[in-house]
Amino acid sequence: MDDKTRNCYLFVHFTGESENGEQIYFSLSRDGLHWNDLNNGAPALISHIGECGARDPFIVRDEKTGIFYLIATDLRIASGKGWGVAQYGGSRDILVWSSKDLVHFTGPEAVTVGVPDAGCVWAPEAIYDEAEEAFMVFWASMTPKDDPEKAKQKIYMSHTKDFKTFTAPALYMERDNHVIDTDIVRLDGANSKTEGYMRFSKDETTKNIRVDFGSSLDKDAFSNVHIPVLDDMRGIEGPICFYISQLSKWCLMVDRYATHGGYLPLLSDDLLSGGMRVLSEDEYDLGKSLKRHGGILPITEEEYRRIEKAFG
Repeated sequence: MDDKTRNCYLFVHFTGESENGEQIYFSLSRDGLHWNDLNNGAPALISHIGECGARDPFIVRDEKTGIFYLIATDLRIASGKGWGVAQYGGSRDILVWSSKDLVHFTGPEAVTVGVPDAGCVWAPEAIYDEAEEAFMVFWASMTPKDDPEKAKQKIYMSHTKDFKTFTAPALYMERDNHVIDTDIVRLDGANSKTEGYMRFSKDETTKNIRVDFGSSLDKDAFSNVHIPVLDDMRGIEGPICFYISQLSKWCLMVDRYATHGGYLPLLSDDLLSGGMRVLSEDEYDLGKSLKRHGGILPITEEEYRRIEKAFG
């Protein structure tokens, strides 16, 4: 196997509102469907700053510098402040770790990205924006926080080259309902017949996942894609979409938070076709720990071995 081929996978996630559940956990897989928990089931990274919790982690590779950036929500519900405070008076920071080898991490650093009237900054993710030659970081914020009658969860975005300095945040997505938990993947010649971007978002009112396709990352470039199997799913969030190269299929993972069922994988040959199949329980294994909203990074075999050796 070519060690430069990225057909292994690193799953970063949290596990729930237990004492140490809102921290960063690592799991590994060689096929994207069967996962091994690392570090004896303990957190791989812990935040002792801000709210002293880290939820909704996401990890991205900078292809130009080789640096990995792991970002997360600065939030700890287990502290007892409640969801009301979390939405209307929560942290406007994102937590940022960086690493050159996926073993040794620097951070976390707290970076304020939320607009002044934002009640929170939730579930940050990032995708490289070719047009801007920078990463587009996006997240959900409740705005305006001081007017419950008008306040609504919306998606904001900002650009950065180093995850230290960010452009002024701008509104990226607003819908009739609250929208949170957004994931964007790039379609190219290697994984799709059509080039562009697929966007998966949670409708916080109906508690399901909506899907859009855009020819670019511009906020006005997206239109709805009908995926029937997702229309009937309720009580899901934290969508993670990634390409499983050895299967030549896309995998969408959805977090069944309402039933405490953890992640459920669905497979698709072509995301734009709307066809997607829910896997049966004997087709996947998510390991021993409950996996809550996270992110998945394709890695090489050499990176897989290095992480496994370090975290065990």
